[in-house]
Amino acid sequence: MEQSVVSVDVVALRFWASDSSVTVGIAAREHEPFTGELALPGVLLGRGERLAVAARRAVHTKLGVPEAAIGAVGQLVTFDEPNRDPRGPTLSIAMWAVVGEHEGPAGWVPFDDVPPLAFDHERILEVARGYLARLLWKDLPFTRALIGSDFPATRAVDLATTLLGIRPDPANLNRTLAAIPGLHRTTERRRTKATGRPAAVWAFE
Repeated sequence: MEQSVVSVDVVALRFWASDSSVTVGIAAREHEPFTGELALPGVLLGRGERLAVAARRAVHTKLGVPEAAIGAVGQLVTFDEPNRDPRGPTLSIAMWAVVGEHEGPAGWVPFDDVPPLAFDHERILEVARGYLARLLWKDLPFTRALIGSDFPATRAVDLATTLLGIRPDPANLNRTLAAIPGLHRTTERRRTKATGRPAAVWAFE
């Protein structure tokens, strides 16, 4: 039986202070197969290499993100369709990575406006979005990497809307935030948009 190789494909997430929604990093492939087509950053897993190390390598080399700007990294799900790669059987382990602010050449696209991608990367994004939505507010390293140590409630609404695909009910979101260990509502209020009232600020201890 032909032996599968293992690739690490990364859903690189950007949610900077100037962003109103989470976007995903994509780049044109430089090598066959699918040369010139857009894809998620991915690499073949090296012998003895840890998944998180491979994920960071993929984001750095394929998206041009400085290593210092790559924040938290985690594992999502495995894709084992035998024909997903024309080069032969390839097991894909999908990872997430949060990218901090930097100057770089990567393209960033919203989940709802992803162009055609190489391999099965559109399917990876579709499935990954559901996993990320379940991680939000429950996985603290993931959540804090995206939203920061303190944030106005409007940012929480924008973040939840991106990953859930629907705008959350404000009362339910407030209850969710209040139940997160180490997170509390401060007395500060902060305006994030030109119009609208300043929003309550939440902060992690």
